[in-house]
Amino acid sequence: MSNYIAPLRDMQFVLKDIAGLEEICALPGNEECSVDLVESILDEAAKFASGVLDPINRNGDNQGAVVKDGVVTTSPGFKDAYQLFCETGWNAMPFAPEFGGQGLPAAVTLAVNEMWKSANMAFALCPMLTGGAIEAIAHHASDELKQKYLPKMVEGTWTGTMNLTEPNAGSDLAAISTKARKLDDGTYLVTGTKIFITWGEHDVAENIIHLVLARLPDAPPGLKGISLFLVPKFLVNDDGSLGARNDLICASLEHKLGIHGSPTAVMSYGDTEGAVGYLIGEENKGVGYMFTMMNHARVNVGLEGVGIAERAYQHALWYAKERIQGAIIGDKSGEKKPILHHPDVRRLLMECKARTEAMRTLAYYAAAQIDKAHAGDAAAQARIDLLTPVVKGWSTEQGVELSSTALQVFGGVGFVEETGAAQYYRDSRITTIYEGTTAIQANDLVGRKLAREKVPGAGMKAMLAEINATADELAANGELAGIGANLKAAAAALNSATDWILATYAEQPQAVHAGSVPFLKLTGIVTGGWLMAKSAGVAAARIAAGDADPFYRAKLATADYFAAHQLPFAAAYAAEVMGGAASALGLAEDLF
Repeated sequence: MSNYIAPLRDMQFVLKDIAGLEEICALPGNEECSVDLVESILDEAAKFASGVLDPINRNGDNQGAVVKDGVVTTSPGFKDAYQLFCETGWNAMPFAPEFGGQGLPAAVTLAVNEMWKSANMAFALCPMLTGGAIEAIAHHASDELKQKYLPKMVEGTWTGTMNLTEPNAGSDLAAISTKARKLDDGTYLVTGTKIFITWGEHDVAENIIHLVLARLPDAPPGLKGISLFLVPKFLVNDDGSLGARNDLICASLEHKLGIHGSPTAVMSYGDTEGAVGYLIGEENKGVGYMFTMMNHARVNVGLEGVGIAERAYQHALWYAKERIQGAIIGDKSGEKKPILHHPDVRRLLMECKARTEAMRTLAYYAAAQIDKAHAGDAAAQARIDLLTPVVKGWSTEQGVELSSTALQVFGGVGFVEETGAAQYYRDSRITTIYEGTTAIQANDLVGRKLAREKVPGAGMKAMLAEINATADELAANGELAGIGANLKAAAAALNSATDWILATYAEQPQAVHAGSVPFLKLTGIVTGGWLMAKSAGVAAARIAAGDADPFYRAKLATADYFAAHQLPFAAAYAAEVMGGAASALGLAEDLF
């Protein structure tokens, strides 16, 4: 079995040379952050990921969390790992110092989070959901709730969850039936059932803070009548100590395809009198508040695609270097060599490596926009609004594809659980569904982020201008001209598809949405190719200046591969977007 090794060289390169780490460290509030500090953080995180989280990942898959009488016991080693995770400060990295956080930039936190997701995705889901809950509380709750709950959550002593889905209300939040009733003292009693609650019950922390969407008796119908409540597992006394157990219980755990170490709970609220809850913000505005948590989660779920793809690639590369089988085409020496020497195995590995690097670059670039937006940069806010569904949707789709590609390197033994390759494939599959399916992300992209933008298409057109500028710059460099030409053609395809959507949406919205997922993939390929092209430009300049670091030659190779093997798909996706609606919608419902 292989061991996870964080790709620190590539992480550092992307942070410094593409995401603009020095610029981020110079933003207001980041004065104590420096390139040297970030390198030290990444080094320590790499040790924790490979030394603590990776060794228990396999156990988590083989011996998942279990529930008995509402009590959940997590997989072997998870509880101790979580305690060490919090004691060493990892949970507090991105949060405000006023609540005990370290206030580190989003781009730095994202890079560290990639390691957690690669080493042990099931474990990483717990702090990820806690982080989202912290963001929602910090942005929308009263000062009293912030002071009472955030310090312990930032510390990691208490974890957080997001409770949206119900048995008869999946992505359709307007259909939720969980109820809340206001009491004379200003608190609320919540009753109902929520399903698919990640880390909804466990034994690694002393309290769990559930954020629950529910409807008040006199609320208007639909999304406008939903409120958000903070419902703790244990009630909290005024002095911060834990009080009585609240009226909520884990009714069962889901039996899942993957991420067995992550307890996915069916949560029942108010089986007796009602679970005590506290209103976050104003009544009937809960969906908007929850989207603060949702958007935080969407970027981080996109990062799961990166992390799983990286881990699956490392595992496949290990096997390709160890497995000796078959004659090598064109090799007349007769020497037996590892399968790494077979041309198609090389292609499979390059698929994994190049596409994972493109995803990483896009995710870190997006995180840098979050940091700039927090500092008041309106253009950065527009860019992260545009890219959030792409990071989530494209990266998770890639993660599933690449974990399958990595499994292919193993041949038949990859389908056998003992090799470990199948776990990454199984674990990755949920990511395209988490926090809104790929279609939901794509609908958001073509609808809210493109056609219904204040100036329709302005954000995409601004980004396309930057992409074309990079393509022109590379076209003037003989060594990089091929990458520049492929990027230029791909950008033209994205521009054509964008123009078609803008011209079609008002009269034929169904036609646009029938091609929304291909459009999202088109956007991902072009933006990923753009940032890989920029990476190639940096690498070529360093080589020309005499830098002999072999990393730069490798970066040129992966950028060239992505341009040659991925960017040509842009034309096909554009054709599907603009000409595929009639056939997608052509079969009458009664003929399926």
